Amino acid sequence: MILDDFAESEGRGWRLISDPVMGGVSEGTARIETVAGRRALRMRGRVSLENEGGFVQIARDLAEDGGTVDLSAYAGLELDVLGAGEEYGAHLRTADVARPWQSWRAVFRAEPGWRRLRLPFAEFRPHRIDAPLDLTRARRLGLVAIGRAFEADLALARVAVYA
Repeated sequence: MILDDFAESEGRGWRLISDPVMGGVSEGTARIETVAGRRALRMRGRVSLENEGGFVQIARDLAEDGGTVDLSAYAGLELDVLGAGEEYGAHLRTADVARPWQSWRAVFRAEPGWRRLRLPFAEFRPHRIDAPLDLTRARRLGLVAIGRAFEADLALARVAVYA
């Protein structure tokens, strides 16, 4: 099931979130553009650890109404990404998440050149949450440049779930 394919969408629902919401000084942009021949949502930014900061992300609710979706029939996320060889996080939130820093996380590397990556849900690890990952109540997905100072450049052409 395709969650977003930027060849056909305008990236509605995706937004850029960075650490100034919590006092940090990281900054970034998110725009639809053509990257290496593919239409994509491109996040660029400077991740800074100053002022207890350290992230820039693109995120969207999985359901158009802000509710939840049932992903329990699927094995994981599939991302078409391009970058500069840096690591990023895929952060999944469910209806069980109460705090902004809570999520289930998987790490991926965005290499130069388009690649389709598979991130099995079984490899997502809880971050500051004790509840098990309940895929029947998935709410939000974020792709995050986090935890170290660097220049983020991540292009996302397609996001789907696979069985």
